[in-house]
Amino acid sequence: MPDLLTLLLQIAIILILARVMGWLFRKIQQPQVIGEMVAGILLGPSLLGWLAPGVSAALFPPESLGYLNALSLIGLLVFMFLVGLELDSGVLLGQGRAMFLTSQAGIVAPFALGALLAVYLYPRLAADGVALGHFALFMGAAMSITAFPVLARILIERGLIKTRLGSVAIACAAVGDVQGWCILAGVVVLARAGHTSIPFWGTLLGSVVYVLGMWYGVRPLAHKFESAFRQRHAVTQDMMALIFVLVLASAWITEWLGVHALFGAFMVGAVMPRDHHFTAALTEKLEHMAVVLLLPIFFAFNGLRTSVGLVNGAQLWFYCALIILVAILGKFGGVTAVARATGISWREATSLGILMNTRGLMELVILNIGLDIGVLSPTLFTMMVIMALVTTFMTSPLLQWVYFARLWPGRVTEGAAERVL
Repeated sequence: MPDLLTLLLQIAIILILARVMGWLFRKIQQPQVIGEMVAGILLGPSLLGWLAPGVSAALFPPESLGYLNALSLIGLLVFMFLVGLELDSGVLLGQGRAMFLTSQAGIVAPFALGALLAVYLYPRLAADGVALGHFALFMGAAMSITAFPVLARILIERGLIKTRLGSVAIACAAVGDVQGWCILAGVVVLARAGHTSIPFWGTLLGSVVYVLGMWYGVRPLAHKFESAFRQRHAVTQDMMALIFVLVLASAWITEWLGVHALFGAFMVGAVMPRDHHFTAALTEKLEHMAVVLLLPIFFAFNGLRTSVGLVNGAQLWFYCALIILVAILGKFGGVTAVARATGISWREATSLGILMNTRGLMELVILNIGLDIGVLSPTLFTMMVIMALVTTFMTSPLLQWVYFARLWPGRVTEGAAERVL
C-alpha cells in the first residue's frame, strides 16, 4: 500500500503550485493550463530535484510514482472523454473548401517535416530498439497535433469563438486532431506489435470491429442518455455511473487490443449525443474534477519524467532548437500558406497559423504515450516537452500582435476582441 501521508502531501503541493502558477500565467495573458504545465516541470528534476535533491527524493520517492501515474491516467481518461464530447461531427463533415484544404495542410506539412526530421534524429536521439519507420511515424504524428481544448479556450477568452477566424480554427483543429489521433493509434499498434498477447492482424481486425460497434451500436444507445436528461432536466448519478462504466469498458477494450486506453475514452465522448444542454451539463459535472484535481497530477507526473538537465551541451540544444523550428514551420508555415492561397486575408491566414501551432496538453498526452511504448528516449521526450511549451506560450502574444494590434493600432485593450463580433 502507498504511504498515505506522502500521497496526500504530494497531491496538496501539486494543487497549490498548479493554482499559483496558473494564476501567474493568467496575469501575463497566457492560458492557465500553461502555468499548470510549468508547475509540473518545476516539481521535477528540472528545478526541485536540481535545487533540493533531498527534498525531492523525500516528497516524490520512486515507489510513490506508480500511484501518481494511476491517478493521472484516470484524469486523462476523463479528459479525453471530454475532448471527444467537444468534437462536433457536423463541423467535421460540413467543411468548406478553405477549411478542408487548411486542415489538411495542418496535418500533411508538419507530418512530412516531422518524419524528415526523424530520419536525421534517429541515430542521435531515438530510444534503443525502436524501428526507424515507427520513430518517423510517431514524430510526424506528434508534430501534427493541435491542442483543441486549449485553442477553444483561447478563442473564447479573446472573443473570437463566433468569428470567421474562430470557426475556421475550430474546424481545422477538430479535423486535424481526429486524423492525427488515427495516425497515432496506428503507430501505437505497430510499436506494440509483438509485445501484446494479441497478434498484429488480431489488433487490426479487433480495432475495426470496435469502431464499428461504437458507431453503430453504442452511439444509438447513447441517445437514451439525452432522452433521460430531457425528462429529468438533469444528469443524474445513475447516468453518470453508466457513462463512467462505458468509458472504463471502452478504455479497457482498446488497451487490451494494444492500441491505448485513452483512445477508448475519446471514442465514448465522440459517440455521445450532441444536444447542447446535455453536453454542457455533462461537461460541468466532470470538468472541475478533471481540470482542477486530476490533470495537475498528470502535469506533475509529466514534470517528474522531464529533466531539462538531460539537454546539456550545445549540440543537444541545437537539436532542441531544430525540433522547435520544424514544429513551427510545419504547422504555422503550412497552415498560413494554404489559408492565404484559398483567399483568406494575410492577417487572418497568419492568425490561423498561429492558433493551429498551439500544442499544449494534447502534445504532452501524446509524448507520454511515446515514452511509455518506448518510441521516445528520455532526452528526446524532454526536448519535445520544451517544444510543446514554446509553441503554446507564443500563441497569445503573437495573436495579440498580428490580429488585434493591426486591427486597432495603438489602442489594444483587453475587451477589444469583443468588437470583432
